[in-house]
Amino acid sequence: MRCYWDFYAAGKLMFGGGVIDQLAAEIQKESRRRPLIITDKNLANAGIVERVIAATGEKANDTCVFQESEAEPSLEVAMKAFQVAQEFKPDTIIGLGGGSNMDLAKMTALLLAHGGAPEDYFGFDQVPGPVTPLVCIPTTSGTGSEVSHAAVLTDTESGLKVSTLSRHLRPSLAIVDPELTMTCPRHVTAESGMDALTHAIEAFTARHPTDLSTADGEDLPYPGKNPMADALAEKAIRLIGQNLEQAVKNPDDKVAREQMSLAATLAGLAFSNGAVAIVHALEYPMGVELHCSHGQGNGLLLPYVMRFNKPARIKAFAQISEFLGCQTKGMSLEGAADKAIEKVESIKRNVGLPEKIRDIGGKREQLCAFADKSIQIKRLMDINPVQPSRDDLLCILESAF
Repeated sequence: MRCYWDFYAAGKLMFGGGVIDQLAAEIQKESRRRPLIITDKNLANAGIVERVIAATGEKANDTCVFQESEAEPSLEVAMKAFQVAQEFKPDTIIGLGGGSNMDLAKMTALLLAHGGAPEDYFGFDQVPGPVTPLVCIPTTSGTGSEVSHAAVLTDTESGLKVSTLSRHLRPSLAIVDPELTMTCPRHVTAESGMDALTHAIEAFTARHPTDLSTADGEDLPYPGKNPMADALAEKAIRLIGQNLEQAVKNPDDKVAREQMSLAATLAGLAFSNGAVAIVHALEYPMGVELHCSHGQGNGLLLPYVMRFNKPARIKAFAQISEFLGCQTKGMSLEGAADKAIEKVESIKRNVGLPEKIRDIGGKREQLCAFADKSIQIKRLMDINPVQPSRDDLLCILESAF
């Protein structure tokens, strides 16, 4: 039985409005002059890529931009980015955008350092050593990939999202500049914000390390609930409860944008040192098949999974209710726990996320396949507070349909 916890983060985290202007000074400290920026066409069209290129500084001899990233990037796109990197020979990889772009940058940094193909590194602790120096710069407030150890790609043949998890994938530098989120569309703000809320709630309600069948000294992809992750998750939940609806309603609200950027990064630190669980497991096959964003899928499923987990985490859910600003004075613990679920449903509804799987094009006959694929993701099953069966997963999906 493992009786301790540990904590990892990006090598350096810089946060604040305008902090992107420090990029040149940071990369030049290491005498790096040849960055490859992994991003997408939308950010190029919005002028954000141009701003980041300018921020690399006049001393940058050359800068290459790969702007063919996509939502939930495929293995094919990952190999295309790797080929560009091989030809350009960068000394720094910069992931600019949402989680998809940052995850693609992580895989590019990995392949450039160690060769091979993405599938050579699927799973936990398969990366043999440090990757090419990696900078992650989020332009959404949700995934926390700028501080996490995960890179998620899509295997279109199997219909599954596949993860590479390694401490070597934590960026050497994370630059979180809320100003870069100001042009984020309302629906992306909503979906990414619900993704961050999912990360924080799953981290806060995960199984404890002492409940896992793990020997001392054995590393885990997700180590489970611990005081540091709890503190980060609590702050993230409070910030999201106070600011997400405002950031969606009024995209020009700089305070709400800044607080959501902070919440997403805190939630990223919480889950990558704690856990995500069956919300993510259920979303992976659903997202591939229905082509919904990761945040949209997580936000849709979150309250249904909370109801399933509630019997094992009544006290934790009652605490989450308070974090979200619910009035629970005089209520029983169970009543307060129910309030947390109701509040999550209210936030989801108020920011415009779909209520049901059928609302995003899902069909009832697809649910069995989703359950069959989800149950195979053992690392996410094991860390969930209630150990689900395949039939349990199907019941959750039915309730969400």
